[in-house]
Amino acid sequence: MNFFGQELNEYKAALHTHSTTSDGRMEPDKVIQVYADAGYDVLAFTDHRKSNPVSTYNSRGMTLISGMELHPDGPRGIMWHILGLGLPEDFIYPDPATGQDAVDAVAAAGGISFCAHPYWCGFSSADVAQLKGIQGIEVYNTSTRYIGKAYNMQCWDELLNAGFRYNALAVDDMHWEHDLFKGFTVILAADKSPESILDALRKGAFYASQGPRFSRITLENGILTADFTPVLNAIGMMRNSRAHCQNIVDAMGPGSENKEITHMEIPISRFADKTDFIRIQLQDTAGRYAWSNPIYI
Repeated sequence: MNFFGQELNEYKAALHTHSTTSDGRMEPDKVIQVYADAGYDVLAFTDHRKSNPVSTYNSRGMTLISGMELHPDGPRGIMWHILGLGLPEDFIYPDPATGQDAVDAVAAAGGISFCAHPYWCGFSSADVAQLKGIQGIEVYNTSTRYIGKAYNMQCWDELLNAGFRYNALAVDDMHWEHDLFKGFTVILAADKSPESILDALRKGAFYASQGPRFSRITLENGILTADFTPVLNAIGMMRNSRAHCQNIVDAMGPGSENKEITHMEIPISRFADKTDFIRIQLQDTAGRYAWSNPIYI
């Protein structure tokens, strides 16, 4: 993929999964098998409060990432769900701990943190803003879709509007077979070593998706350009009420012809005095989204 002038490899990643090490229904080896068979390149084990000896597992050609889902106490008696990635296999869960203690412990161990499914938990963007040092949030979480709280775009946008430079993951949060393959993150890196994968996550060299795929995101000569698989909606989301709508369903009114597109261009000069970031949001004919990370202009 052409990512701001660099040709980088694309690695399809499942970054939030659970096995029988905690409350998942599949043994770790079965988790590896199903994701490998589905063509994934990267798999993170993020069991609740427990690590996994991923270096001893048969990876079936995938890169396995050691992680954990941490659950310190949060505001209003709500438990945080902190996704820690890149942790040592002997990482000890810091319990009891505050949310900030947990994020700090992950960082001290060399890992990175994301806030998992804030909408499902009951956290506002103001709550998430209290966590210092996280990389971002989950913009989509498959496991929370059953009660209608899978999407976290509003929380993300509120954080961006408040000046937090947060990126976003899409995940399965797989516990059961019916959670599989509905949210994934595409990591852009030179290779799929654990070090390269984690470095890309730190740098924001990835995008989140339920299906649509990007093949190019560039910013050259004042034009933000993106190429992607066919979609019905392509919007450059910006600060507050600003946006660039390249293509939206029923743009000319109910019953108007809806055409799929694979390319969008956003002239930065039109918006430079109104926003400091643009994130590209796609939606295909099946209703599935893809989200770029914010591009700062």
